[in-house]
Amino acid sequence: MTSTWSRIGTWLVAFVVGGVYGLAGTIAHAYTWGWFPLGLVLGLIGCAALLASVRLLTSDRWTALACGLGMIASALVFSGRGPGGSVIVPETSLAIVWTVAVPVLAAAVVVWPEPRPASPARHGE
Repeated sequence: MTSTWSRIGTWLVAFVVGGVYGLAGTIAHAYTWGWFPLGLVLGLIGCAALLASVRLLTSDRWTALACGLGMIASALVFSGRGPGGSVIVPETSLAIVWTVAVPVLAAAVVVWPEPRPASPARHGE
């Protein structure tokens, strides 16, 4: 029973941390440095690094999925029109790339195959 609660707790923490990263990327993706979309690139690198580290450190697809769902949820929630009519993410090409790239990135990390264990070296061959 303890294992079940610890897994659920891990999934909740991963969801919240993914949501924080998703929110940061959603707000910062529109920043450009001249012609270069610096905010988008840094947001995608940060989200990819978080997803990969969660997947590698926990060896659990479900935890990586929870992290990715947190990113997707925060991107969708904060991309809509607010109660006062304000919009955090205007409809631009960078916003469309961000909205599509986050779920694709999360799916890619979740479905990535498990690494094969190293086979023992055979002596004399």
